[in-house]
Amino acid sequence: MKWWVRIIVSVLILVIVGGVSVWGYRFFFAPESVEAVTEKWALSGHADAESESFVHWVEDEPPEIPVFCAKCHSMDGYLDFVGADGTPAGEVDSPVRGVSILGCRTCHNEPAHQMTEVEFPSDMVVEEGTQSATCMQCHQGRRSTQDVDEALTGLQLDVVSEDLDFINVHYAIAAATLWGGDVQVGYQYSGKSYVGRFEHVEGYDTCIECHDPHATVRNPDECSPCHLNVVDEADLREIRESEVDYDGDGDVDEPILSEVTVFHEELYAAIQTYAEDVIGEPIVYDGETFPYFFDDPNGGEVTFDDQYNSWTPRLVRTAYNYHYVHEDPGAYTHNAEYVLQLLYDSTEDLGEAVPVELDDFVRP
Repeated sequence: MKWWVRIIVSVLILVIVGGVSVWGYRFFFAPESVEAVTEKWALSGHADAESESFVHWVEDEPPEIPVFCAKCHSMDGYLDFVGADGTPAGEVDSPVRGVSILGCRTCHNEPAHQMTEVEFPSDMVVEEGTQSATCMQCHQGRRSTQDVDEALTGLQLDVVSEDLDFINVHYAIAAATLWGGDVQVGYQYSGKSYVGRFEHVEGYDTCIECHDPHATVRNPDECSPCHLNVVDEADLREIRESEVDYDGDGDVDEPILSEVTVFHEELYAAIQTYAEDVIGEPIVYDGETFPYFFDDPNGGEVTFDDQYNSWTPRLVRTAYNYHYVHEDPGAYTHNAEYVLQLLYDSTEDLGEAVPVELDDFVRP
């Protein structure tokens, strides 16, 4: 259906029956068959039986998913967590044997349908509608500001400590970014203020109002009525609403993603300068290879044995935020101002020890 036809129909519906939500319109006028939903789900990452997310433990002895991973890496673990298996909700009681990809029952069960609270790694609890709460239980990360501060307590900022290592926020952390400063999953500096939950427009403000709940992809046609530049998936990366020139290049028409990328690159340059000039051990980052930060192999391929081991408190907290932004590729949509604040503050932090170029940058 053309976007302009969709607008006309939606307006007519609102006039006739009043108060019909955009999502209600989609459901009522465009119901999907079970077959269509099943096919979409089968092709999604949530049902990929070969994904590292589900097979990481198959070669362990015994081949089981630990209780602290099973909640999000198996259907059986999630059903255990929400209490749909008859056990108390809020925790996983036992490991899950073998591979347990997500299926319909993962989300379609009574406890999940009634869920409205989400507890984040910071122990902060937020209220969410049922259209997002189920998703947010897993897409929230595993670490927080408090975890980083606890690891750094009592240590000198620029002194390498054998007690330190890279702290990994974990993966697919869209909910943490969406809630921003309210849940403190990014490393937030003391004395700084951070924006909270990103509020989009009504009808497009929950996880499954923007992402197809079964295919998990976004439909550009849903965005184009407001974002006139959007025709296909690639155009979503071209969206910009802010009139603030955050990176100081004089261009207020470039996508907000471009500004996030500039901040991200500036932080990485500062991290590398700090590692070489202050610590004396060059560092490189590879976002696709665990544990992500490595000794500089002089152009060679990094391996696990090359992992970086010369950590100072200042480097730990700035590297944490750098990797955080990498782990939410949709951060520019989920909460651009929050990640810009994290990146700016981290670069500014390194600027106390090495030269950085922030004079033209604007912190949201």
